[in-house]
Amino acid sequence: MGSEAANKWLAQLAKEKKGKLKIYIGMSAGVGKSYRMLQEAHNLQRNGINVKVGYIETHGRKETEALVEGLSIIPRREVFYKGKLLDELDVQSILLLQPTTVLIDELAHSNIPGSKNEKRWQDILDVLEAGIDVITAVNIQHIESINEEVKKITGIEVKERVPDKILQLANEVVNIDLTADELIARLKEGKIYDKSKIEQALTNFFKPEKILQLRELALKEVAVQVERKVDHEVVRDKSLRHEKFLACISSNHLVAQKIIRKTARLASYYNSQWFLLYIQLPNESADKIPLAAQRHLINNFKTATESGATVLQIKHNRIAEAIMEQCLEKKVTTVCIGKPHLNLLQIILRTSVFNKLLKNLGTNDIDLIILS
Repeated sequence: MGSEAANKWLAQLAKEKKGKLKIYIGMSAGVGKSYRMLQEAHNLQRNGINVKVGYIETHGRKETEALVEGLSIIPRREVFYKGKLLDELDVQSILLLQPTTVLIDELAHSNIPGSKNEKRWQDILDVLEAGIDVITAVNIQHIESINEEVKKITGIEVKERVPDKILQLANEVVNIDLTADELIARLKEGKIYDKSKIEQALTNFFKPEKILQLRELALKEVAVQVERKVDHEVVRDKSLRHEKFLACISSNHLVAQKIIRKTARLASYYNSQWFLLYIQLPNESADKIPLAAQRHLINNFKTATESGATVLQIKHNRIAEAIMEQCLEKKVTTVCIGKPHLNLLQIILRTSVFNKLLKNLGTNDIDLIILS
């Protein structure tokens, strides 16, 4: 093999070797995710690892700021936006410097318009592609598929969200856990927010019952990721059924979002493949469906894809038959549909083939879940 060919071969090997991703998850701000990331950076550095800080958010916390000292910092990229000088993660500098490991905080961050990527998690994927290990952090309320649960607990809809597939790509997911009392004590001591914001935080987000529920979500999420790791690394009984989910949606935007999130959670829990099925009926062709509904549909497809689904969009005039065809073709084990007041189920119930669908599902050992 000539030197030029050898170099190309080595370059290809290097390109194929992706970096490892480690994610620290917490139930809220102030549990110590960034602090733990910096501690790990110091440990890596002591062991001779080339580690750099690509982006860390200290929020002015003295304990966290003290840990930044002694670490190699990659300067942030400065950008003018709407008359203000803002800073962003400098992905190009990271790729140029090629550290072994880089710290990139605030996984759910949205980049300034005009950046190469819309979201920081997409920047992280680029860094991983270059063979660089990444350590990052995120609060549980930013995970896409549990966004609705978080809204019910806190009364707040979190706009910056991270698709579940990022957690599924992670080599390690670590929960930074505190009791509600410990977290509230930290808040009162001024270790999370400025003293002027403490009272407001105590009466809104930082209530013991809310913290407890968010803590439960965080613990469950990490348990799911550990289960996934076990599935990949521990030999299991091959006779056990491997789940495959099929989520069926209509053009009803809000209902479809809920079905997508809940099916994504199920698929994540079982570490399984899942599909999103949209059946376009004759009265839902591009020239008949409203533009707003078309946009919502495209957004739902995007959400599902980012959550790990394969989107199936087919034209058919018989919903139940179309579902059964996809089940058999894709070897689906569980079908997820909306509850009875939804258009999709109404259409199925009105057709004479619904009983046939149930019979076929039963015959082929396929479960049916009707989601609320």
